[in-house]
Amino acid sequence: VQLQASGGGLAHAGDSLRLSCAAPGSIFSINIMGWYRQAPGNEREPVASITTDRIRNYADSVKGRFTISRDNSKNTVYLQMNSLKPEDTAVYYCNGRRLGAWAFSWGQGTLVTVSS
Repeated sequence: VQLQASGGGLAHAGDSLRLSCAAPGSIFSINIMGWYRQAPGNEREPVASITTDRIRNYADSVKGRFTISRDNSKNTVYLQMNSLKPEDTAVYYCNGRRLGAWAFSWGQGTLVTVSS
């Protein structure tokens, strides 16, 4: 069973989108949950992460625009994306890190396309 990311779609520059990622199991004990993205022709890159203590880290390219959050009771991680830019166009994935390994199998991701 895989992670289920949703909420992507077509947006214009300056718009907002909220992504959700439902995990197939409990994320309560997963120290770090994160969002990643892969643009065409590029490797997957980290976007944002959040620890169980709600410590957040962001890629420089999204700081001040994106906000990551987690709801352990729903086994879900969110990514609020504001002031979208065309360079945010990518497939967005989420996953967690536990004991140095990925916590779940990668899902299909959700495609975000931002037009100028």
